[in-house]
Amino acid sequence: MLQKSGWLWVIGLIVVLVSVIFGLTFLAYATPKEEEYVWVSAWTEIPYMIDHKLGVRIAGEELGVKTRCVGPVGGDIAGMISTLEQVIAEKPAGILVVGVDPALKEPIDRAIEQGIPVITLDADVPASKRYTFIGTGNYNAGLKGGEILAKAIGYKGEVALLTTPGLSNLQERVRGYKDALAKYPGIKIVAIGDDKADHAVAATATAAILQAHPNLAGIGCVDAGGGAGAAVAVKEAGKVGKIKIVAMDRDEITLDYIKKGIIYASIAQKTALMSYLGVKLLYSLNHNPIPITTDNVKAGVIPLPRYIDTGIEIITKENVDFWYHKK
Repeated sequence: MLQKSGWLWVIGLIVVLVSVIFGLTFLAYATPKEEEYVWVSAWTEIPYMIDHKLGVRIAGEELGVKTRCVGPVGGDIAGMISTLEQVIAEKPAGILVVGVDPALKEPIDRAIEQGIPVITLDADVPASKRYTFIGTGNYNAGLKGGEILAKAIGYKGEVALLTTPGLSNLQERVRGYKDALAKYPGIKIVAIGDDKADHAVAATATAAILQAHPNLAGIGCVDAGGGAGAAVAVKEAGKVGKIKIVAMDRDEITLDYIKKGIIYASIAQKTALMSYLGVKLLYSLNHNPIPITTDNVKAGVIPLPRYIDTGIEIITKENVDFWYHKK
């Protein structure tokens, strides 16, 4: 026969074991292992998207959920819409859309109507029913780029801009550049080139601009492909130092040109933060929605911010070493 203290020990052990078993069972059901959040873009191959994918992966690992990054290459909007249609049919827990084209409105709205929350990243589709836009304040990014370029050329001279026409986020950056440069009577924008967000195309476009405007003093770039391409053309023209280049973003080639002094500076976005916050907000909406009202659903209230500006940073020769991606 066990003494009273012995029985108490046995009972305590049983209670602990039952608690552990119940806890593990609860966690097995509570952990959303099959839950998936999907990121969709029209450019999945360009270096700029490294950070987008990084943010998605880190957030998924922290939350213990599945994540996936899908989409075509080369800015294929029709292919992106087709991919988005397929993702909607799979009924994921949430979708992150790089909203580069107004044509994305219809599938975004349909996803929302089917109960799939959607957040746009980097570029917005403001006419859609998306819940939140997370990205750079694009007008302010262009404004800052214009100010840096104006200072670099001594507030006078001819300048050119490189962009990819038709993309809402880039249009806002161009508008910011124009407004910044318009403050200085000595500066004149003489050309706006189409670089198609591609280094090689940007080099060709810049070479043509340099031929037409041999007195060019500066080049402002509003997408990731412009800076490196402009640097190639300026170097080949023998005008390094004479023409100041303000690039956009942080691909390795751009960083190398900053380090060599061919690119004056680059406007860096906090890209990984966009997609990281996107996954986190979608997860929070699904699991821990903030009670803005006593019943958000019936009140028609989405407990998320409509807009989050993740801000910009300036990359120069002094801090460029910190911006390289880890191998």
